[in-house]
Amino acid sequence: MNLRKGYTTGSCAQGAAKASAMMLVTGKPVDGVEVETPSGVTLFLPIIDPEIGDHYAKCGVIKDSGDDPDITHGIKIYAKVRFSSRPGVTIKGGEGVGIATRPGLAVPVGEYAINPTPREMILKEVSQFLPEGQGLEVIISVPNGQELAKRTFNPRLGIRGGISIIGTTGIVEPKSVDAYKASLSLQLDVLKATGHGKATLVLGYVGERFCKKVLGLPDDSIIKIGDHVGFMLEQCVEKGIEEVLLIGHIGKLVKVASGQFNTHNRFGDRRIETIAHYCLRYGAGREIIEVILRETTAEATIAILRENGLMKVFDDIAREVVLSARNLVGEKLRIRCILLSLEGEVLGSHDESRTFLRDIRPRRKNLDDTHSSPQQAAGHFGKVRDE
Repeated sequence: MNLRKGYTTGSCAQGAAKASAMMLVTGKPVDGVEVETPSGVTLFLPIIDPEIGDHYAKCGVIKDSGDDPDITHGIKIYAKVRFSSRPGVTIKGGEGVGIATRPGLAVPVGEYAINPTPREMILKEVSQFLPEGQGLEVIISVPNGQELAKRTFNPRLGIRGGISIIGTTGIVEPKSVDAYKASLSLQLDVLKATGHGKATLVLGYVGERFCKKVLGLPDDSIIKIGDHVGFMLEQCVEKGIEEVLLIGHIGKLVKVASGQFNTHNRFGDRRIETIAHYCLRYGAGREIIEVILRETTAEATIAILRENGLMKVFDDIAREVVLSARNLVGEKLRIRCILLSLEGEVLGSHDESRTFLRDIRPRRKNLDDTHSSPQQAAGHFGKVRDE
C-alpha cells in the first residue's frame, strides 16, 4: 500500500507568508497559493481566514501530514505580513511558536524556533513582493501551539512557549519512526552542547520516574529512548558522549541482554526464556524453570525468583546488558545499567552501577520516604508498562 505524503509546518508557514504578502501588495484576498518546496516539489496550498487590514494582511494554512501520525496534523499555521521601516524581510514568531532557550539547536538561544530552511523559503517567497524603499515583517503564529508543544519533544530540547516551524524538504514522509529517532538524536546534541559528557537513557516511564523520584535527576538530563537502545548507543559514540546510564524495566532490558537492540516485540521476544536461562546458571531446578516458562511477562517472574532465592540472577542480566552493549559499540562508552520492576524497585545492577547507587543514596529522595509499601509506590507510578 502506498502511503500518502504530507507537507511540513515549514511549508505551511511558507505558503501563508507568500499569500499574505501577495494580499498586502495587491489588496485582494487569496484562496490558494502555489509554492515550491526545498526538495523541488510544487504544492498548491488552500488558504484559510484571509484578512486584509490597515498596512497588514494575514492568512493561514492547515497542516496536512499525510499518512504520517504527526500530532501537528490539522493545526492552523498563520502568517501576518506588514510594512516595515526596516529594509528587507524580517521574520519573527508570534503566538504558539517556541523560543530556543538552550544551545545545540538549529537556531540560536533566544531566537524563535523557525528553523533555517523554512526561514530561507519564507524569505524567498516574500522578497519578491518587497515595495521600493520599504521592508516587510513576517510574523508566524500557531493558535494552541503552546498547548500542543507539551506533547512534543520541545520542552526537553529547551524550546519553550510553542512548537517549532521545521522541515528540511518541505514534505512529510510517512516514516514516523525515523522522525522519532531524529528527535532522540537531537536531544543528545542539546545535552552535549550544554557541556554534558554523560547521558541517562531510559526506556520508558518506569525508568524516567525512577530517575526523577529516586535519583533526583532533572528532566532535561533524561532521554526517554523507547525501543531504540542500539541506535542511541551508537549515536552516543558518534556524538562523543563518554558515559551512559541505561535504566529500564526488566521486560525491556532482558532483551538487550540477549542481543536484541530494538526491544519492540516485532524484532523478537525471548524475555521469559532468557530469564529462565540465567536461573539455570544459578542451579534452579526443573520445576522452578517450568513455573517461570509458564509466565507471560517478565514482571511476573520477579516473585518466583524472590521466593526461590534467585534475585542475584538480575545482577547477572544487568551485567550481560552492559557486555552486550559493549559488543555493539566497543569500549568507546562507559556503560552502567540498572534493572527495575514496575514498582520502581532496583532488581539488578552490575558492579559499577551498584557503586553508583551507593554513592547517590545519601542525597537521593527514595520512594520509601513517601510510600510505606511497594504497593503504594506502584500506585504512585501509575499503571505503566515498559514491557
